[in-house]
Amino acid sequence: MEDGHMRIVTTGGTFDKQYDAIAGELTFHSSQLPRLLQQARCTLDVEVEAPVAVDSLVMTEEQRVLIAASCLSSPQKYVVVIHGTDTMVQTARVVAGTRTADDRHVVVFTGAMIPYSLEGSDAAFNLGSAMTAAQTMAPGVYICMGGRIFTWDNCIKNKAKGIFETLH
Repeated sequence: MEDGHMRIVTTGGTFDKQYDAIAGELTFHSSQLPRLLQQARCTLDVEVEAPVAVDSLVMTEEQRVLIAASCLSSPQKYVVVIHGTDTMVQTARVVAGTRTADDRHVVVFTGAMIPYSLEGSDAAFNLGSAMTAAQTMAPGVYICMGGRIFTWDNCIKNKAKGIFETLH
């Protein structure tokens, strides 16, 4: 397993949405990730994988299983998953439930409340935080949003406040 490398699994979600002026809505065109990593002057050896590109509200259980397989079969120890915030915890639960006792992966989920393509986005901050968290946390499954790191089973999205919080 490669410790000095990182895999980023991008699944869609608000993070990667772009405004389509013709349709008048936010849609998926192509991942914003390569441009963001270049602008951030990222020096990590990063491999990007995009098994799905969907809004997490319409993500199927089969897609969650596919994402889990991508994370846990990664040759890289550190895995960051860019995911829609509405069902991020559900997919993290699937990944955690698929892990074996001896699994050494550190899987960190992150996303954005505002698309990277729009002004005022939290995408770059969340991605950088998640990439750092992946390199510092013990093997397991985490969610990193708004500068905070949560275990997958102790957080919830507070839709009224637009933030992630601990359950207890």
